[in-house]
Amino acid sequence: MKHLLSLICFNLIIMLSTAQEPVLFPTIQTFFNSAASEFIQIPSERKNALKELSQYISQKKINKNEVSLTFICTHNSRRSHIAQIMAQAAAAYFGINHVNCFSGGTEVTAFNKNAVNALRKIGFEITAITNTSNPFYEVKYSSNFPALMAFSKEYSSTANPQKNFGAILTCNQADASCPIVNGADARFKISYQDPKLFDGTPEQDQVYAERCKQIAIEMLYVFSLIKK
Repeated sequence: MKHLLSLICFNLIIMLSTAQEPVLFPTIQTFFNSAASEFIQIPSERKNALKELSQYISQKKINKNEVSLTFICTHNSRRSHIAQIMAQAAAAYFGINHVNCFSGGTEVTAFNKNAVNALRKIGFEITAITNTSNPFYEVKYSSNFPALMAFSKEYSSTANPQKNFGAILTCNQADASCPIVNGADARFKISYQDPKLFDGTPEQDQVYAERCKQIAIEMLYVFSLIKK
């Protein structure tokens, strides 16, 4: 465990210090090219919420501060992980540097395998580096940028920022449970329907793919509004 936490910290230091713009894997680049052409699908009320997040990021950039975003849902198993990964890759897609994305929950479970598989189909390289009930995964979206470390944890975990971060609540239950997110300097409600509702059904893979696409479109929209 200490080795894994050290690896997480090492990767974070690299992410904070480098100004290199990552080159996305070709399959992810193609997926994002398609998703970025579909902003018209975003309802106006959701665009307003997404613009608030964009404004937060823009202000951090204007003040030359690092941008830390923590995506929070109840179990840190599906939506928060997908949003973290999509947001990090979306920042890279638009060449927005010094953005670091994290995720957490109000309780600990595991990064759900259906969510992992849906992201793999898009082109993310996801490798389990531990074989436990709550595996640690390396998530790669670029050949020249450090992998993200993904595993289920409470949002207050020391693997996440402890202050001066934006908290994005990706589910209604987490939103209700966390009226105040300690350490956050801003809080945003951008919730998504839980694909878990379709686990074990014939629609399972389609719903996970749709949720990934929806989150990708919206995170791309957020970063499309930010000037380099």
